[in-house]
Amino acid sequence: MVSFDNTQIAFIAKSNSDLKKSFLLFKLISYPMLVKYGGGLAPLGLQLGFKGLIKSTIFKQFVGGENIQDCTRAIEELGKYNIGTILDYSVEGKESEKDFDACCKETIETIHRAKNDKHIPFCVFKVTGLARFDLLEKVTAKQTLSTEEQKEYQRVKDRVHQICKEAHAANKPLFLDAEESWIQLAIDDLADENMALFNKEKAIVYNTFQLYRKDRLPFLRSSFEKAKAANYHLGAKLVRGAYMEKERKRAIEKNYPSPIQDTKEASDKDYNAALEFCVTHISQMGLCAGTHNENSSLHLVKLMEQNKVANNDTRIYFSQLLGMSDHISYNLSQAGYNVAKYVPYGPVKEVLPYLIRRAQENTSVKGQTGRELSLIIKEKERRKQTK
Repeated sequence: MVSFDNTQIAFIAKSNSDLKKSFLLFKLISYPMLVKYGGGLAPLGLQLGFKGLIKSTIFKQFVGGENIQDCTRAIEELGKYNIGTILDYSVEGKESEKDFDACCKETIETIHRAKNDKHIPFCVFKVTGLARFDLLEKVTAKQTLSTEEQKEYQRVKDRVHQICKEAHAANKPLFLDAEESWIQLAIDDLADENMALFNKEKAIVYNTFQLYRKDRLPFLRSSFEKAKAANYHLGAKLVRGAYMEKERKRAIEKNYPSPIQDTKEASDKDYNAALEFCVTHISQMGLCAGTHNENSSLHLVKLMEQNKVANNDTRIYFSQLLGMSDHISYNLSQAGYNVAKYVPYGPVKEVLPYLIRRAQENTSVKGQTGRELSLIIKEKERRKQTK
């Protein structure tokens, strides 16, 4: 059975200097007040000339580089330990057609970079990189679009189709990331539409299922039935979710039932049930388990064993974010499982929102920072004793 306690394997790629820097970074972000106010001050820090400091600390921990070429080192380093890279262009918050076209082009460039590279098993994009948020909200709410909005949404559909078509031509699986619940239906429909076109032989296009939502386990099952009826493979990336506070706040403000599970235990239960469903139906699916949860990762390992699915079966991948949960990623890879890290990239200024979220996630997720720190301390002690 895989163990996540082996810190020698977990940090095999880190020098003593790297380990020290990671320790100091996670120590800093273990202080919630520092993260809270630091997030607001980070843009000012860039203006005051602290780009170098940001690049050498939090940017280096969680980001591959400022462009695709910069990510080569991260791709090669991860590849040495049989861990794949998922290039994630993490520029967000854009609103113009020019920006949407540029994001579409950049996403296609990641597919071209990934083609024929065994170390880049997946590509990914956010639909909000290709479309106005307000338009997606209107489509999800099934409101009537004006003539101009219909044309605008057709351009969105064309961009998504173009990206999916390129992924299919390159034989490179592609994730549509999940987003806020009040725009998710539009994203789900775009995913389904393109899965029906490009997943005839195997899963190329993947939708993302956020199991911290109460309705996503039934939705996963109905998505599978829809795929089965139309004779295509379902691509499913399973995550817990990233917008919990925002979702609950909006539900209160607009006086509707929160879509978020009432307890973490309920999220965990649905996540593991979703894993069971996917492994049971793996002959007609592709599965990526995006999780930093040790129990869920071990649950998937057991499910694969029980269902006689080989460790290296390419229909099943584990995935974590760059700079986080290396004890899961490296130990799984060492045991022969397929693992890929999300490697975000983009100009420092543009990826600041992503970096701030990572810092906040490490303070808000119970035990996340403490776990990272305890593992780093354990490895530092091990290295001292083996000198």
